[in-house]
Amino acid sequence: MTDTPETPVEDDAERPDFARGLAYLKKQIKTLPHQPGVYRMFNAAGDSLYVGKARHLAKRVTSYTQPNRLSSRLMQMVAETIHLEITVTNSEVEALLLESNLIKQLRPRYNILLKDDKSFAYILLAGAHDFPQLTKHRGAQKRAGDYYGPFASAGAVNRTITSLSRAFLLRTCTDSYFDARSRPCLQYQIKRCTAPCVGYVSKAAYKEQLKAASAFLSGKSDSVQRDYGRAMQQSAEELDFETAALWRNRIRALTAIQANQDINMQGLADADIIAVAQAGTQFCIQIFFVRAGTNYGNTAYFPKQAADAEKADILAAFIGQFYDERHPPKLLLVSDLPDEAALLSEALSISAGQKIEMSTPSRGARRQLMDMARKNAEEALTRKLAETSSQHRLLLALAEAFQMDTPPSRIEIYDNSHIQGAHAVGGMVVAGVDGFMKSAYRKFNMKSDGPYKVEVGDDFAMMRQMIFRRFERALKEDPDQNSSNWPDLLLIDGGRGQLNAVREVMQELGLDDIQIVGISKGPDRNAGREQFHIEGRESFTLPPQDPAMHYLQRLRDESHRYAIGAHRARRTKQTLSNPLDGVPGIGASRKRALLTHFGSARAVSRAGVRDLQAVDGISDAIAQRLYDWFHQSSQ
Repeated sequence: MTDTPETPVEDDAERPDFARGLAYLKKQIKTLPHQPGVYRMFNAAGDSLYVGKARHLAKRVTSYTQPNRLSSRLMQMVAETIHLEITVTNSEVEALLLESNLIKQLRPRYNILLKDDKSFAYILLAGAHDFPQLTKHRGAQKRAGDYYGPFASAGAVNRTITSLSRAFLLRTCTDSYFDARSRPCLQYQIKRCTAPCVGYVSKAAYKEQLKAASAFLSGKSDSVQRDYGRAMQQSAEELDFETAALWRNRIRALTAIQANQDINMQGLADADIIAVAQAGTQFCIQIFFVRAGTNYGNTAYFPKQAADAEKADILAAFIGQFYDERHPPKLLLVSDLPDEAALLSEALSISAGQKIEMSTPSRGARRQLMDMARKNAEEALTRKLAETSSQHRLLLALAEAFQMDTPPSRIEIYDNSHIQGAHAVGGMVVAGVDGFMKSAYRKFNMKSDGPYKVEVGDDFAMMRQMIFRRFERALKEDPDQNSSNWPDLLLIDGGRGQLNAVREVMQELGLDDIQIVGISKGPDRNAGREQFHIEGRESFTLPPQDPAMHYLQRLRDESHRYAIGAHRARRTKQTLSNPLDGVPGIGASRKRALLTHFGSARAVSRAGVRDLQAVDGISDAIAQRLYDWFHQSSQ
């Protein structure tokens, strides 16, 4: 694979110009190779406009120089294009894989994009341990062990793990917690673990527990339940009714897991069922995850920049981006077969290391499942359109209430939380035309140094620091304010004092074109009588039943929820942190020995050098290091 950068056109005019873009592309065609590869188009600001793959680069780029065959979207793209880069690949399959990767990385304006891409949860039976852990996992699958999923919701994973711990008695604690135990924890007492941490179960017996759990998650649930049923029956025949009751409860736990699967997947092992629905220029993709014949849930996607695309094109773009960093199942059932289905299957097979089949079911049980997925996509799209219409009306109402020229497309709401100044955290919540944008939420741990440092309990200083850090970084990353990450409206939780504090910071940063509104409780702090504060206007309120008032209350309440949640998380983390965790050279075994000897981390921190030396495994050097660590850090 080779990169061939092209020389950008030197043109002072940054305004889109179709004739200029057309002339530039025609000039580049003369030097483009007749090989497979990926091409990238950029505008004058250096922003990525489009990423595409081609079997024949020269011929593919030539198609953009034929105006009569271009949609209005592609004509606008050509008008903005001022720079072209290409990457030559060894095959079209390699080009397809690279294209999907670059689209996710660059998020080009004119590509069909997945919006709100999700990180799905998996169940992990961790390896590399004598007694492997049963846990939930998100993100890159770098940890050794067996992964089962994906699950469409975290709630489904949590419920399944709870039932699995009841059924197979596997530990769910972390390795550090496991290593530090000297007696069984509550999980053993409520019969969800066999307490391997204190040797209540042998490695061989625990391995059998793990083997049964793996078999169940791999689709062999019937055989596991039969084995459990025989064990229960045998215990009952031996009049060991207590053990029989334990086996009965484990069988019930397995049944509870299976009962959560609300559709019949018989005859289908591992597959993703993908359907697309269209309403005008809007699309919805619904995907169901089936693993080991079990329904792991479904979720919906609403792709962007898809107005003039066909359903098959939408699915092709979705499949390429969705499986770029995910392991696909052996079978993909799709509602509309893409023109390049064979190429997509080959590319996925290469990346997954196994043959991936893609097909559109035409009859039988699979067709019924596809109809169900398509119906879910249609209903999700209908709900989305209704929400979007309602959201647009609310934004219009806000623009009227705050005398804005146009409805805001991005609203940022700021609040902070602390207890007498301790564990101070600020929170930024974001809303827009599609509702709350949770991927854009940010929290700010307050700092006692640097610009706008925070003194204990100073709410004004907290708000100043939060706003300064948010927009100082934004100016560094996007000084021309070309991205969509700039707000049209700031909502500040507080009255005139908070409003003035924010205005001072914004003026210092040279940002005076963003509307700022303070929102405070009215008389007696009654909800429904909120006061709104804007520079140059008298404070005012809105009628209690006004939809705009209800919407502003929702925004304010969400900012409260997020800030308080971030504060509680920080407080809990600091409260539960073990002082021994940060000491260099103190691993799990030494930590356990110290806690067993002294009883608590606080007692360790108060111990003298000779007392520390008396602990098994603590050398003179380690004892001195421990003593110095606690006494120097406390000075």
